[in-house]
Amino acid sequence: MSLTRRDFARTSAITGAGVALAGSVGALATAPNALASYDTDTDSAGDEAVDARHGVGYGPLVPDPKGILALPAGFTYRIITYSGRTKLESGEPTPSNHDGTATFDGPRGTTLLVNNHELKGPRANWKYPVPLTEGLVYDPAAAGGCTVVEVRPDGRVAEWVGIAGTSTNCAGGSTPWGTWLTCEENSDKAGVNGMTKDHGYVFEVDPCDRRANRSPKPLKFFGRYDHEAVVIDPKRGHAYLTEDASGPNGLFFRWTPPKGFEYGPGKFRALADDAGVLQAPKCFDSGGTFVDDLSRATKTGTVYGVDWVDVPDRDARTAPVRKQFADGEVTRARKLEGMWWGDGGAYIVSSYARAESPVQHDGQVWFYDPKRRTLTLKVLLGVNPDPSKDGAFDGPDNITVSPYGGIVLAEDGEGVSHLFGATESGRTYPIARNDLNVGTEEEPEYSEFAGVTFSPDGKTLYANIQDPGILLAITGPWKRQKRS
Repeated sequence: MSLTRRDFARTSAITGAGVALAGSVGALATAPNALASYDTDTDSAGDEAVDARHGVGYGPLVPDPKGILALPAGFTYRIITYSGRTKLESGEPTPSNHDGTATFDGPRGTTLLVNNHELKGPRANWKYPVPLTEGLVYDPAAAGGCTVVEVRPDGRVAEWVGIAGTSTNCAGGSTPWGTWLTCEENSDKAGVNGMTKDHGYVFEVDPCDRRANRSPKPLKFFGRYDHEAVVIDPKRGHAYLTEDASGPNGLFFRWTPPKGFEYGPGKFRALADDAGVLQAPKCFDSGGTFVDDLSRATKTGTVYGVDWVDVPDRDARTAPVRKQFADGEVTRARKLEGMWWGDGGAYIVSSYARAESPVQHDGQVWFYDPKRRTLTLKVLLGVNPDPSKDGAFDGPDNITVSPYGGIVLAEDGEGVSHLFGATESGRTYPIARNDLNVGTEEEPEYSEFAGVTFSPDGKTLYANIQDPGILLAITGPWKRQKRS
């Protein structure tokens, strides 16, 4: 049933939805009912220490003498895998360009992680591609894929290939039944860039059952485009997916399963390529006015109603999916990146917006409420005037909901790169800083963070430094973050 503009306007008048309160440049609000909040100034260690005394964050970051990861006092990190240095079970080197990651309970007290490797184009372009393990290869010309990492209670680590021969495995998402959906952020067709098969699909990887990953099958019903992330609504069965694209800006999607479909490990493989319905959003404000791009929301707490429009050709046989809609038919956004299911809905990241968007910003996080069919702006980062300066945050990408309250975001911006948190009332605080300079002393460069996710028991925060490809385990005195 369509949520009409009249219905939304009437609901807004009753509940206050659509009220937009102004926040500062880094305003954040992460609880589903929050409307606005205030930024935490992290320009100096003194301010961070004050925040920590008031129950927000963990204090100032301490530079790492090893030059890898700065953390608050009392926290430590451990390198789990390192591209080119650690080895797979087969003896081959760990692939490079770590990206999206999720954790799962493994057998005998182990923790399993599925780790994407964002490698685009032919294998010859990369020193450490994902090895072409027999039976696990989709396209032998492609360099990307996933590895499965097992962390044992005694600290030992094992790693093996989950899927190979895919392209630009960026984000993805875990499923309620304990598998990983890996997303290709590349839609090259067979014959382009040396590829032998079409790309731009989602694949399922089972970390607990290696046999289930044999003969990889693209889940074409999710569409063919530059995928970023995916989440599953465990109650209603919908899948939500993001697209990172411009010219025109990309979309986020909802997939509705066919009637009677029962989820479970491997069940997607039985579905036809055109199973279910793939749709794109059409948003409107409380006055019923169509919203063409999510960057137009300039205040946290802005709420939009959402209708869903069918995708004409989800496999993009003649035109990219986002180009199949005319102006006025769908709502777009730039750099639609990470997603995470929590609080009964989907958190959706728009990493930044520049000249290709109506309004510029350095990061948004939206919350989609499937029950109300609304999008609420929870995070808004203004354009960072000096990304090289430590303190301000910009370019959020991967996201996770923290077991200690609020959210944790991985930066993929310019200059300094952080993991940072935000409490449910909106106070921001740093968790880690990438101290590994992959540039030069004169022109330092710091790779993005990615794959931020907590262990199933909440004691360890895992995250990736994408370049050169390092999976890190962070532990310390985690605590419940106060709302203020």
